[in-house]
Amino acid sequence: MSILEARGLTKTYHLGSEKIVGVSGATLTLEAGAFAVLAGPSGSGKTTLLNLLGLLDLPDSGTLLFEGRDVSGLLERERARLRREKLGFVFQAHQLVPVLSAEENVALALWIRGLPEEACAARARAALAAVGLAGLEGRRPDALSGGQRQRVAVARALVGEPMLILADEPTASVDSETATHLLDLFEELHRARGVAFLFSSHDPRIIERAERRIRLLDGRIVADESVAAGARVPA
Repeated sequence: MSILEARGLTKTYHLGSEKIVGVSGATLTLEAGAFAVLAGPSGSGKTTLLNLLGLLDLPDSGTLLFEGRDVSGLLERERARLRREKLGFVFQAHQLVPVLSAEENVALALWIRGLPEEACAARARAALAAVGLAGLEGRRPDALSGGQRQRVAVARALVGEPMLILADEPTASVDSETATHLLDLFEELHRARGVAFLFSSHDPRIIERAERRIRLLDGRIVADESVAAGARVPA
């Protein structure tokens, strides 16, 4: 089953009088249960394409289908509802609310959806336990290590039980050991829960573990290859 289908997505920006192409004519389909990466050097369009696929930005042209439905022209409130109910996000900078505890940061997405407070708390604790943070629910971000903060961000992405988690350079701000632990966690969640992952990264450790590698250069998709799980090289 297809989650996302992009047809000819194009996005340009203007820097003064200069026109910069972020993504040009991107066409791809992402299936349920995918473990894929948008790979390429800095400036290749990875984050721009991820933001378009995650309904965080609108293309200048092209079509985006979500579960077969054309979502290209949705109003912002409709896109926001789709993001809340179907998607999870992990950013390079974890973007946690500093005055909230780990549990409150994770529960926030559920509060916004209007779930009862007790249900929000219970699901937030379960999500934190799933990423190895049981017992740290009451700590604020400044009392957690960089790796722990990123795990809270993963729990926040996971708590709404999304079909797809989009992760933008999730290992860029952590050390090598923490990055390996995060990648192990992503793979475990993918296998155990069937959640699809789409990464944006130039980190070879992520690229080597991905089952599908979509390579970009100068805003264009230049290669799209699938790799059998048994043939992948461990990070």
